[in-house]
Amino acid sequence: MSDENAKAQEWELPSPNPDLKALNRLVGTWEVGDGAEGTIIYEWMEGGFFLIQHGMEIKGMEIIGHLRPFGEDPGKDIKSRFYDNMGNTFDYVYEMNGDTLTIWGGEKGSPAYFKGTFSEDGNSNTGRWVYPGGGGYESTMIRVK
Repeated sequence: MSDENAKAQEWELPSPNPDLKALNRLVGTWEVGDGAEGTIIYEWMEGGFFLIQHGMEIKGMEIIGHLRPFGEDPGKDIKSRFYDNMGNTFDYVYEMNGDTLTIWGGEKGSPAYFKGTFSEDGNSNTGRWVYPGGGGYESTMIRVK
């Protein structure tokens, strides 16, 4: 066996972090109502390392997963960046704890966050976006597909 073949056999394909599996509850098409209106779709990118969200009235796309900079191990938190057709980029941190989904604006523990609870059947999520200074809005997602 050549040195090149031996090196290829030593290299193993990475596996997605198991904590990403909790986000499977988001996969599908959702109608969003109350404070933000529209349709969003969550789907896994091939390989299972990143969840992609796209849609809404403001067209955009969000990539959700663990950051893994060059030469480093994946980060601990599930982070995302949302890009929209208005030129905005928004960073978030996702956490699923039981039936509760928390999405922090910026970094984990931020005063800007969404906290919502999934229904028993997993086909709806009801919660609220909270902004510093008392702002925010209610948000409900209903799975349609």
